[in-house]
Amino acid sequence: MDLTDTIAPTSDQLDAVDLIAGPRTFTIEKVSKGNVEQPVNIKLAEFPRVWRPGKSMRRVLVACWGTDASQYVGRRVTLYCDPDVRFGGQAVGGTRISHISHLDKPRQIPLLVTRGKSAIFVVRPLVETTEDRVAEFKREWKTATSERRKVIEREVAALMNPGTPSTSPAHEMGSEVEDVVDGEPNGYLPDDPDLTAHEGEGAER
Repeated sequence: MDLTDTIAPTSDQLDAVDLIAGPRTFTIEKVSKGNVEQPVNIKLAEFPRVWRPGKSMRRVLVACWGTDASQYVGRRVTLYCDPDVRFGGQAVGGTRISHISHLDKPRQIPLLVTRGKSAIFVVRPLVETTEDRVAEFKREWKTATSERRKVIEREVAALMNPGTPSTSPAHEMGSEVEDVVDGEPNGYLPDDPDLTAHEGEGAER
């Protein structure tokens, strides 16, 4: 039994406690304007709630990707829970970026730690193999909605057939693609028995 859902906070956003099991890598699907206190909403393809990065992590995003948030769509970030993040003088934990795509080398970014005191924050390039992405899609498939599954089909088809637009329907991509995780020609992800075995278990969660 996977206890992930049972420890999810009652919240409308991704929180640091969502990452206590370990770092997770997400694809940015949309960036929109928030409110005065939390001015940026980032919709993540692999997570049901938005990520609202604090000022420090917004500075990291700007330092790495620039100020035009429309360019962030489709890019990837690895987030983790940093237990040492302090608020009101207490270590309460916070969400931090460890790796980021579209970066050619590690970046050292000065961030304000406390009033009048700064420290260097290091973010590293996110390097992913095809095997990494397919394995991640397999894990996500089991709980993905029907709409998200359609996107996964297209993304996997594009991974298996480089140069093919990811917007093309999966059934137009050819008869089979090689499953690079298992090394066997199992076809597209929906035909993988490891995935379809759970198709009826919360596909519309």
